[in-house]
Amino acid sequence: MNVRRLITVLAAAVLTVTGVSTAAAQTEHKPKPTIVLLHGAFADGASWSEVTTRLQKDGYTVVVPAVPLRGVAADTTYLTGVLNGIQGPKVLVGHSYGGALVSELAGTSGVKSLVYVAAFIPQAGETIGALNAQYPGSQVGPDTTNAISYPGGVDLTIKPEPFRQVFAADLPARQAAVLGASQRPIAAAAFGEKVERTAPAGLPKYAVIPTGDHAIAPAAERFMAQRAGATIVEVEGASHLVALSHPSTVTHVIEQAAR
Repeated sequence: MNVRRLITVLAAAVLTVTGVSTAAAQTEHKPKPTIVLLHGAFADGASWSEVTTRLQKDGYTVVVPAVPLRGVAADTTYLTGVLNGIQGPKVLVGHSYGGALVSELAGTSGVKSLVYVAAFIPQAGETIGALNAQYPGSQVGPDTTNAISYPGGVDLTIKPEPFRQVFAADLPARQAAVLGASQRPIAAAAFGEKVERTAPAGLPKYAVIPTGDHAIAPAAERFMAQRAGATIVEVEGASHLVALSHPSTVTHVIEQAAR
């Protein structure tokens, strides 16, 4: 091989390697989406604490807004403002009642995928109360809730005694007691308020279904997830607070959606 031929071959090899390296670098440095975690009724941002820690460790920006729990329309209006302040791609994750909000917010600019964790996945015109009554198994009802009346409305909380059984059966009793004591009430009217939007069919969807859920019947969660065309991950025996009892599994599903 003459010198000129050798130089040509070497130059082509360098360009090829450089091109591969550049493409790999671009892929590696592609910004990760922001993960927005929406808590549900009778809960607050602490229900996402274990998942948040893992996502942040893996390099994700995480936003866990305080959901007002005043009703689907009011909460959607508030959270739209939150999402509009987040630049770039977003993954929306909803727990329980938060799933209804995820569906309402799915058309927001930048939303790339949806994750439902022990959550409602309603369609337009449905209510979460009717969906929860469609299948037997939910223990949320008059026997397990307290009503707080005030001028202008009624809020609901889960009674301290059944809180662990209904929400957190696979968590230590002391942890469940703290969660029960710090729960946030939800407006009772939220359960009868119709959802206005169905999540767009083209958005990738994932659903985590804890088979030991006593707040939303697993059969109801399965029905809604299959109807929505979601990729389903079932967690055997897990409670409604599966994000606290099995955070690694939930984190893995969210990161799959983020990719």
